[in-house]
Amino acid sequence: MRALTRTIVAVSLLVVLTSRGDAQSLPSAAGHWEGAVQIPEMELAVEIDLKANGAVYAGTFSQPVQGVKGLPLSTVVVEGKNVRFVVRAGQAPATFQGLLSDDGTSMSGQVEQGGQSVPFKLTRNGDARIAPVPVNGPIAKELEGSWNGAIEAEGRSMRLVLKLANQANGAAIGTIMSPDGSGVEIPIAITQKGLSVTIGVPSIAASFVGTLNAEGTELAGQWTQGVVTAPLTFQRSK
Repeated sequence: MRALTRTIVAVSLLVVLTSRGDAQSLPSAAGHWEGAVQIPEMELAVEIDLKANGAVYAGTFSQPVQGVKGLPLSTVVVEGKNVRFVVRAGQAPATFQGLLSDDGTSMSGQVEQGGQSVPFKLTRNGDARIAPVPVNGPIAKELEGSWNGAIEAEGRSMRLVLKLANQANGAAIGTIMSPDGSGVEIPIAITQKGLSVTIGVPSIAASFVGTLNAEGTELAGQWTQGVVTAPLTFQRSK
């Protein structure tokens, strides 16, 4: 009986140690991933960057052909070898459900968007390449706050929410978000010279150049994104 007990204990210990070894050998999803989404009749090149802070992941999406670079992902969930992230860059979110290979060098799965599903495959190519938040000089107090505007282009209206503020160290920070688009707050670059304001949104290859009125209630100018240029006026949010 004593020998049988020792055998059971030894087997149990072996199972525990094996389980721990398997958990420790799980591949990491962190890194720079390049590949393609297989849409009908063509492949769409994409790049994904995932970075881990403990068990919490964050990341960005890039689509070189469309000039999208470093668009923040709205959701990233990693459970073992299963990876799920959501890209909100159009009228409907795109949900990537992927599985890491055993050696952690590739990821493949399905992308679901608007009720349709297509395959994707990515290959790891080094560490994540997430760009730092733009460093800006200070802005006038009249420019701080939340601003609402809308772009009218190609028969569509897209609302925009602009948030600007000075930090304690004197540097300004800002984000722009579209409730009708990604819904994700995207870091921006800000330059102010008197009443002239320039905003850069490198992740979507867009920019805005405008003028703040004397009352500090309106910021009017032009929005440029790719080959599209449209008038845009921001009103200070009440």
